[in-house]
Formats: sequence, C-alpha cells, structure tokens
Amino acid sequence: MRNAILWILVYAMSAAGCGNAAKPLPSIVAVEGGRAQGTVENGLTVFKGIPFAAPPVGDLRWKAPRPVVPWDTVLQAVHFGPDPIQGWGDRGKQSEDCLYLNVWTPAKSSNDRIPVLVWIYGGGFNGGATSYYDGQHLARKGVVLVSIAYRVGILGFMAHPELSAENPDRVSGNYGLLDMIAGLRWVKNNIAAFGGDPGKVTIFGESAGGIAVSMLAASPLAKGLFHGAISQSGGSFGPPRSTTYPGENMKRLADAEKGGLEYMKSAGVASISDLRKIEPAKLPAVRGLAWPVIDGHVIPDDQYKLYEAGRFNDTPVLAGYNSDEGASFSREKDPKEFIAGVEARYGRFAGDLLKAYPVAENSVPKTARDLARDAAFGWQTWSWARLQAKQGKNRAYLYYFDQHPEYPPDSPQYGHGSPHGQDVAYVFQTLDASDPKTTASDLAISEAMATYWTNFAKTGDPNGEGVPEWPAFSDETPGVMIFGQTPHVGPVPSLESLKVLDAYFKWRRSPEGDAWAK
Repeated sequence: MRNAILWILVYAMSAAGCGNAAKPLPSIVAVEGGRAQGTVENGLTVFKGIPFAAPPVGDLRWKAPRPVVPWDTVLQAVHFGPDPIQGWGDRGKQSEDCLYLNVWTPAKSSNDRIPVLVWIYGGGFNGGATSYYDGQHLARKGVVLVSIAYRVGILGFMAHPELSAENPDRVSGNYGLLDMIAGLRWVKNNIAAFGGDPGKVTIFGESAGGIAVSMLAASPLAKGLFHGAISQSGGSFGPPRSTTYPGENMKRLADAEKGGLEYMKSAGVASISDLRKIEPAKLPAVRGLAWPVIDGHVIPDDQYKLYEAGRFNDTPVLAGYNSDEGASFSREKDPKEFIAGVEARYGRFAGDLLKAYPVAENSVPKTARDLARDAAFGWQTWSWARLQAKQGKNRAYLYYFDQHPEYPPDSPQYGHGSPHGQDVAYVFQTLDASDPKTTASDLAISEAMATYWTNFAKTGDPNGEGVPEWPAFSDETPGVMIFGQTPHVGPVPSLESLKVLDAYFKWRRSPEGDAWAK
C-alpha cells in the first residue's frame, strides 16, 4: 500500500511539472523567427517548410543567406517549402524564396537528445529539392531526420567580379554551400526543441549532395556544425582546371568569374544590379553546369591538399559509390569516340588508362565505362577514405553498392551494374515492396543500409546488432562493405585500375600537370 501511494505521488508531481519530469514534445515549437506547428504522423512529429534564412530575393540574390525574417502567427509547418529555381521539374512549385527545411522526429519529449541526420539533396548543383525525399522511415530507426534546401544553378553558384567586389570577403559563387552552412547552424541552435541532440549531427547526401558533404568536411566555415559525414557517390578531391570534367569539376575563383562575365553578357545587361532585376524564370539558361568554386574562403584550396595538410573537419566518414555509375555518365557509344575522349582529357596518361579500363572492338563495355565511374566517384571516395584514415583521428568506412539482377545475354542491360542514384531509395527505405521487381534481397539490403546509416549517426560507427561486421578502412586493412544481394565485406573493386588513375591525379597536382590542364 505504501509503495502504491509513493508511485501515485511521483506521478502527480510529474503531471504537475514538478521535479525533472520530461516535457512532452509539443506539436508547436518555438524556433528562430517564431513558432511552428507540425503534425503527428504514425508516431512521428513532422514539420515541413520551416524557414531557416531570409528569402534570397531582390538585393539578396547572390548574397550569403541572411537571418530569418520573424513571423507573428503560428506557422503551419505542414507542406514542403517551394523547390529552388532550376531547369527541370514542376516550375509551378519553384521559387527563388526557397530556404526552408523539414524535420521528422520520433522524440517523445523535448528533453530527449536523439542523434540527428541532415540530408543534402543531389542534382548536379543545378537541380534537386527536399520535397523529393520522405524521411519518416529513417526517423523511425531512432534519429531526428532533417532535410535542408539550398540554391542551385546560376542562382546558387554564379561567381562574378562585381559580386566578389561587393562581398566583404572578396569572394563569390558558393551561395548554395553557404545555404547549407546556414541550415546546419539552424540545426545547432534549434534542434533541441525537437528532441534532437545538437552535439550529435551527421550530414549525408548523394551525388552533388555527397560532393557537398565532402566540401563541408573541408570548409572552415562548417567547423563544429556536424560530427559525422556520409557521402553516397560523392567526394571532391580532384584538382581544379579551367576546362572541367567529372571528377575535375572545380575552378578557381578567377576562372569562375570569367564564366560570370560571359553569363551577364548572355543576359544582355551591364551590371549585377540589372541582373538582379530580371525575373528568375527569364534568366538565361546556364551553359554547362553551375558548380562550387575554390574561393579561398568557403573552399580554401584543392581539397586533396587540404587533407594532406590536416586542414579539414575531422569526423567519422562513411562513403561509397555504385558499381555502374559510368552507365549514367558515359556518353560515348563508339570505341573510337571513347578513345578520343580519353586522349583529350588525360593527355600522356591516356594509354595507361585505356589499358586499365579497356574498350571492346565494337562497343564501350562496363570495363571502359568504369573509367567515368572511378574518375567521378570511385577514386574520389577511395581517396577520401585513405586520407581520413591516414590524416584523421576518426575512422572511415567504405562501401560499394552493386545490387542488381543478373541480366541474361539477350537483355539490353546485359553486363550492367547499379547506376547512379539507385542507392537512394534503399537508404530511405522507399522501395515499393508490392512491385514484383522488388526482391527479398532488395528489401534486406535496404534494411541493412538504413540500419548502418542510423547506427553511424548514433555512434560514429555503422556496426551494431543484426548486421554483418563492417571494418574500418585503411590501406593496411582495405575492407569494403559490398551491398550486392547480401551485405558482405570484400576487396576494393578495380584496385589496380584505381592506382593508375591515382597516378594521373598525382601528376595533375604537380606543376607540370597543372600547367598542362590550363
């Protein structure tokens, strides 16, 4: 009887808000700018379309994000914010006013301290949106899932001498990256209200999102804003060059500014002020891809050199790529055309690379396509893991995604592997289980990847109960987690070919190679 009375008193004190009782997670939270109301969906509290910066419109076009504009009434955070302006997708859903984020939280109390995963979408830095991704399944595995938007294309990445002159840091061109940093700063300052742990934030992204993750890993402006990094088909460790290629996408600021001058000329105006007056839908299409630049501020230098010098944000890293990325990026179908392209890009290394990535007599098979895969993703990811293992205090984990059917010889997909982007649905667990093409193996791989990713967010280590052991990567212990029918550990794919490509990139970073690329 005495124990029963004691428990009743404890419950009453808790209900009255006495002691250290947990505060129930409200559907209305106070954040920078005002209050936002979300919805409760199947055990999660979901908030969509919360602004984390001022709309980058008018005079704020091509400027670093400014503090959010406060609002008075309760924001109904029930719909995604507008997609950023881009050259594809539903133009009716797009707006220059696009700096919004979304939160899926399993927290039951605002006092919870749940690890946070922050998603950065891909799209070649020229497209993409948070509205394409559903964070509920990852959140149900015990993380707070946040997705942040950023400017893309010409609005996100145009450099120009006039823009650099008006900037106090005398730089321009990396506005999309600055948006990501502003979003991460918002997470640090506000995520506790959603039951998240601001001291345990992991960023993850795919394609341009994965590339951006690696850039943030080397940016001094992002220091302390995250504690783990996951990159899917990303990495940015190639040296800059004025004529860019996949894997050598970076330009230095002066070269990027020349592109901005050409863009202004195509718009038929003579000043940035006039360019800011043009409606977003009437801005000229970008010739080539807009891309981040080495500006000496957001991105201080060639990222490989930064890592060699120990100038990076040292966190655990989990990174990988897909087995047939080249199928998505190799344009040449004719062997002669392929050989000519290799010779034009790789110079005196062309012969060695054609031996390492051989073309067939009458076709461009996967052995040759893998050069595009490795130049853009494989070498970047492998190099990142090696540099992290060698230069950092935290571990790196490397994976290879190779989940696909064995196509019969008479199939047009015979000899194909996993193309670019296929892994995203597996990680987000959005495969259609009712689709007859979705196999039990697909679902098992998806469950394993989501488990590894969320384990990594919780502890900085993907390992845990119910999944095979994933060894940390180094040159001495080069084990790779292979997602192919089952999760299993294997050697680095195409290692000898990667070494030839590594020799090319080493030469490119030499004075001779740098001068040749100009």
